[in-house]
Amino acid sequence: MNDHEEIFRSLETQGWAISDSVIPLSWHITLLMQGWHLWETGHFYMEGIGRSASDARRPDIRGDTICWIYPNSPQANHPFFRWMAQFRQELNERYHLGLRSQEFHFARYGKGKGYIKHIDQHRDSDHRKISIVLYLNLQWNPMHGGELCLYEPDDPNVEIRRIPPMGARLAVFHSGLIPHAVLPCQQTRWSLAGWLRSDEPVG
Repeated sequence: MNDHEEIFRSLETQGWAISDSVIPLSWHITLLMQGWHLWETGHFYMEGIGRSASDARRPDIRGDTICWIYPNSPQANHPFFRWMAQFRQELNERYHLGLRSQEFHFARYGKGKGYIKHIDQHRDSDHRKISIVLYLNLQWNPMHGGELCLYEPDDPNVEIRRIPPMGARLAVFHSGLIPHAVLPCQQTRWSLAGWLRSDEPVG
């Protein structure tokens, strides 16, 4: 069974999947370097907790700072995004999800920061269908915390799995199905987060 097949089967049976082998280590390193450079040059900011520009920034709820990767940016030329476009096509061919676009941002959580339990779809939109997280940390000790915590869709008080943010680890899950949280981390936590969407690309 190849890496994609394992992801597909896990999505079918449990609504989420993890792979430690599908993303080359070299991609993980170069993406981390890009994110670090954007952070150092002041391109990250704290996002609100809704889709509107007027939505409040609530660091007690969401503690990351982010930098969006726009289609015309140099970062968008990274081979990861071409791989993701192919992965999106395979998902469409297999499950007829109607995925038409993808969006991604770098995310940086400082020490002590996290993101409380939530769903990746906004109240008035269901265009986000598949959530993607690629972890970019060079080294991660279990004592550092920062796990992605998944919860039971039918009972969000029940934990399913805690996923440590190990470098080059890819997590995939259904955006409107799986409640999840980022547990507070004890050292800086880097990732590339995004969504495969059913609407047309913007910009």
